[in-house]
This record gives sequence, structure tokens and C-alpha cells, in this order.
Amino acid sequence: MPSPETFDLPIAGMTCASCAGRVERALRKVPGVEVATVNLANERAHVQVSSRIDPAVLIEAVDKAGYTASLEQDSKVQQADQRKRHDTERWHLIVAVVLALPLVAPMILQPFGLHGMLPAWLQFVLATPVQFVLGARFYAAAWKAVRAGAGIMDLLVALGTSAGYGLSVYQWLTAAPGTMPHLYFEASAVVIALVLLGKYLESSAKRQTASAIRALEALRPERAIMLVDGQEVDVAISSLSIGDRVVVKPGERFPVDGEVVEGQSHADEALISGESLPAPKQPGDKVTGGAINGEGRLLISTRALGAESVLARIIRLVEAAQSAKAPIQHLVDRVSQVFVPVVLLVAMATLAGWLLAGASLENALINAVTVLVIACPCALGLATPTAIMAGTGVAARHGILIKDAEALQRAHEVTAVVFDKTGTLTSGTPNVTHMVADPAFGTDENALLQLAGALQRGSEHPLAKAVLDMAAARGLVLAEVSNSRALPGRGVAGTLQGRDLALGNHRLLEESGLIPGALADDAVAWEAEGRTLSWLIESAPQRQVLGLFAFGDTLKAGAAEAVALLNTRRISSHLLTGDNRGSARVVAEALGIADVHAEVLPADKAAKVETLKKTSVVAMVGDGINDAPALAAADVGIAMGGGTDVAMHAAGITLMRGDPRLIPAALDISRRTYAKIRQNLFWAFVYNLIGIPLAAFGVLDPVLAGAAMALSSVSVVSNALLLKTWTPEHTGDAL
Repeated sequence: MPSPETFDLPIAGMTCASCAGRVERALRKVPGVEVATVNLANERAHVQVSSRIDPAVLIEAVDKAGYTASLEQDSKVQQADQRKRHDTERWHLIVAVVLALPLVAPMILQPFGLHGMLPAWLQFVLATPVQFVLGARFYAAAWKAVRAGAGIMDLLVALGTSAGYGLSVYQWLTAAPGTMPHLYFEASAVVIALVLLGKYLESSAKRQTASAIRALEALRPERAIMLVDGQEVDVAISSLSIGDRVVVKPGERFPVDGEVVEGQSHADEALISGESLPAPKQPGDKVTGGAINGEGRLLISTRALGAESVLARIIRLVEAAQSAKAPIQHLVDRVSQVFVPVVLLVAMATLAGWLLAGASLENALINAVTVLVIACPCALGLATPTAIMAGTGVAARHGILIKDAEALQRAHEVTAVVFDKTGTLTSGTPNVTHMVADPAFGTDENALLQLAGALQRGSEHPLAKAVLDMAAARGLVLAEVSNSRALPGRGVAGTLQGRDLALGNHRLLEESGLIPGALADDAVAWEAEGRTLSWLIESAPQRQVLGLFAFGDTLKAGAAEAVALLNTRRISSHLLTGDNRGSARVVAEALGIADVHAEVLPADKAAKVETLKKTSVVAMVGDGINDAPALAAADVGIAMGGGTDVAMHAAGITLMRGDPRLIPAALDISRRTYAKIRQNLFWAFVYNLIGIPLAAFGVLDPVLAGAAMALSSVSVVSNALLLKTWTPEHTGDAL
């Protein structure tokens, strides 16, 4: 079966939730289209097809629905188009306000005792360009909607303002000579001005919700300094290839993903991983394109370019999350599909009801117009996507990548978090956890460490690295060892100042004919903790045990705080690991995790998660290939930064750095985002539930209705933007 292909199409001409629904239905009718979702906030359609489809067919379907689609644009071109539209909307708004203000000024000044009314002809002159020039967009969109058999906000605006304008012209032309008829030019002009104001404010707010993407895009350098035959050459990024060497000077951004070949420095990766502290970089370390080089000149070997770079993948994940549709949005879609037709029926019923009640045609028509104006469904269409865009954007800035809206919505319900141990709660690299010298040797740990370190010099073995790291941390000088050799399956040996020494496992101890002696109790206790033991022995001139080292994984900084934060939110923590029971118990006790499952095979991890799902909403946290089945089985999968691509693909949420405190932070931003969605939907519905009856009963006039309609959209978007102030909760050092 062929893998599905996806298209992201910028859509122009959408104004409300009904528009987005109309585009979705048009795309889904195209043969071969499996999934089509339209995001009103970022004006894009995400289309997934099961077979090869000419994009022109999709564009044609959108065009027939009354809107305009195009192929994926370069991000900078798209941003330039958005800025141009934003500037056009601002000028239209300014002109509309300038023309409408003289019309509404008498109403504003009347409470202050200033009376006066513009002549009918002058009102006509001011209102006409507002109605038919600045308001042409509403007529064009309404006509396309009518031809397509759809009901949209622009149709309501066009009908409502045309009715007010037409009534005014009729009143003016049929008025007795010398009398001043009751005109509504100001209502129509002000309503259009208010709608344009709402659109301008929406546009400004939507640009802010997309600020995370723009900030990430801005990290992409366009040029790099390439080292060619020892000469530094300025080249375009697009001309680089894998393996090319690139010079990065202090203060510059890394142009590519690569590996440090030469030099030492620090890298500020805050905008990529959320890590506030610069990371040290030296030969062999990996660097990420977009990060900022610190104080040193570095030579980088290119490892990834373009779409395969870490930054490009992050941008794709954030874009996908912001374009996705949360499950709750489907309710809005069903409502918006029938909303405009229902409003038209309510407006007709209002007109008929007032006429039957004995009101004049003028009053009945104005009340019907008010219903049409206040019922704009813009707020409904913006309620969910703006919150998702703001929530996923601020999460990305703090190193939390949310892959889809469903994971975002589901995460707020989590009641149990299942942790893998190695690489998730622990560092995943061995460290010296204990060491003890035999009483016959003395009690000087540093002397013991110097002997062990001397034997391990030059070794790449993880246990050797742990010994050398501890010796370096203590500033110990290590002597040269002669006759250094590896003892396969047992350890290492060498001669130091006439003494034959060896460091290795219990098999080495047995083959040497030595016994643990006074260190036996320590060995038993540390083995029960799941530690790996290494014995330091001397075979000549004396035969004796000098000391014992225990190696084990150490807890990550922030692991205990992460579990404590989950406990405060009444979210239970569980440990699920393939490691031995001793090491699992030590980690669980240190973190206060009561539910521990050790020595679990990878195939059984998913079964354990499925069992827990019967009583809880489960989030699984892991970083390895063996965690992928459990991540996929959980209600929410969370992959730790630095883990395998398989784990990240299976998870709905990826943490860009291995800080366990990002786990409760991810659940928190989900909870807050979902709360904003609920608040937005509440206000969007309330505006209409309250406003439409008030308009139908004549309590509101078209001007107030227009103001309320504009305010509804702006308040919904502004409420969503409050998410941009979110920062992860912590009880100790900052994340």
C-alpha cells in the first residue's frame, strides 16, 4: 500500500468557521483525499491523500468552493504576503473610520447637548464608498458563497449592511420636500468599519500566535563560512554538502547541524531546546544549526542540512501541531455548518414577528439587520485554533514539542505517568557510586582512585570513563602504567612502580585466588542495589585486595522534583524498566515512586501500559527503541530529548532536552491550553446566545451589534494570547 502524501495549502478568503468547514468539505470530496483539515487561525489546509493527486485538482476544488488556494509558499514569501495583507487591512480601516466618524459624530455628541445632523446627500456621499468600495470584499465573498450554496459571515454582513443602506436611500428619496427623514447610513458604515476593525485586530493577533514559528525561522542562517583548501570562503547554505567543514566565529549562529572538529566554546541553544545555560562544546560534540556560538572559534563538520536538520524538524512538528484540529473542534464544525442558515431564519422570523406585532417596516427591518450583524461566527472559528497555536508555540520555546492537537487535548486528562528508568530518570551513563579501600590498604580514597585511574588511562570503556571522570573532578594526577593490557571478560592490568595491579570483575578476583575479605558485606549490599562491581587487586610483589568500586546510573537533576510536582497534582508515578530489581528499587526509593515493575521485556511494556489504562489516563515517558511500543500504547507518549528517532516518532510529545521537569510542564501547558479552548468556546457561544435574542427583541441597534461582534473575535484571540506568558512551574532551580 503506498504511503500517504500530504499537502499544505495556504487558503485565502476565509472569514469564519463556516468558511473553514466549507473548504474542508470541498477538499474531502476530491477522490483520493483521506484527511483534510483547515485551520482558520493560520489560514492553511492540511490534506493527506492515499494516491498521487495533482495539486491543481485540490486548488480547483477550493476555488469552486469560493476561496483561493495555492501551493506551499516559501515561508519568507508567505510572511511578506501576510504583512502586505495586514497593511492593506490597516489602510482600509483608517479610511472607513475617517468616512464613518462624521456620520456617527452627531450620535456621540448628542448627550453633551450638541445637536446637528449632516444633510442626507452628504451622508450618502460618505456612506457609499464605505458600503461598496471598502465593503466590496463582503459582497465578493458573499456572492461566491451563494454560488457554492454555503452560508458564511460575509453573507450576514453584506445582507445586514445592504438592508440598512437600502432603507436609508429609500427613506431619503421618498421623504417629503423640506423634511429630514430617519436615515441609517451611519449604522451601515459603522458596522463595516467595526467589522474591518475586528479583522485588523484578528490579523494582528493571529500574527502573534504564529510568532513561535517566525522565531524559529529567524534562526536559519542563509550563509556560512566554508573551509576550502585552508581558505575561508563565504557560501550560501544551499551549496553545502554533508562532510563539508564550516567555520563558526564567536557570536555567530551555527549554520548547520554538525560535529565539532576543532576548537572549544559554549553554545546557547535556548530558542531550540529551551535550555537556559550555554552548553560546553569541544571536539566530538554535536552542535545544532540555529544555536549561537559563544566565545571560541569552532570548526564544524556538517552532518545534516535543509529538511533533515534538527531545526527544520522542530519547525515541521510545531507547524503540524498548529495546523492540527483538536477533537473538541469537531463540535464547533458541526455547529458552524448550520449556524449561518439558522441565523438567516432567525432574522426572517424577527422581521415577520415585528411586522405581525404592528411595528413599522423600518423598525422591523432594523431589528432583523441587527440579528444578522451580531451573529458573526468568527469567534467560534478562532476559539480552538488560536489557543492551540499559542499553547504549542510557547511550549516549543521551552523545549516541549507537541506533535498533534489530540495529544495536547488528551494530556490534560492524564492521571498516571509511567517512567522508563535509564535515560529518563537516570543519566544513562555509569558513574562511580561507591568506593571503599581494604583496611590493609588504608582509608585514602584518592590514593585508591589514583591507582584505578592509572590502570584505565586511554580506555574508552564506559566504566573506565566513570573512574577517569571522578579522578579529573578531584584534580588527581595519574601516573604512567607500563605493560598495560586488557583482560578479556575480566578487566585491565598493568605495572605501576614495580607493582602488578589489576582492576576487574568478580571473575578476575576468583582467578587471582583472592577473597573479598573485609569488603564482602559492602559487595553484597551494593550488588543488591543492582550496582556493577570492580575489584582493585595487587598480584605482585604482594597478593591482596586493595579496594572495591561500585558503578551505577545516577539520577538526573530534576528527577525528584518532577515526581514531586506530579504528586502535588495528584498524578501517580510508576517505574517500568527492563533493568534488575535492585537498581530499580534504589531509583524508586530515591524518588518516592511506590509502583515499580522491573526486569520487564520490551514486548511486555506495552501490555503493562494497557493494563494501567483500564483505571487511569496514562502518559508513558521513554527514550529508547524498546520504549516505542509502550509510547504508542499509552494515551499520551512523551519522548525524552536525546532519545532515539523511533521513540520520538511513536510519541505525541517530544522533550527537546532530557530534563524530567519538562514532563509535568508538558502536562501543565496542555491543561492550560485546554482551559483556554473551553473559555473561548464559552465566550463565543455566549456572545451569540445572548446577543441574538437581544437583537431580535429590539434591545440592540446595528452599531452596538457590530461593536459586540468585533469584540467577540478580539476577546477570544486575546484570551488565547495570554498563554504566551506561561512558564514551567518549578520548585528549585529554573528550568
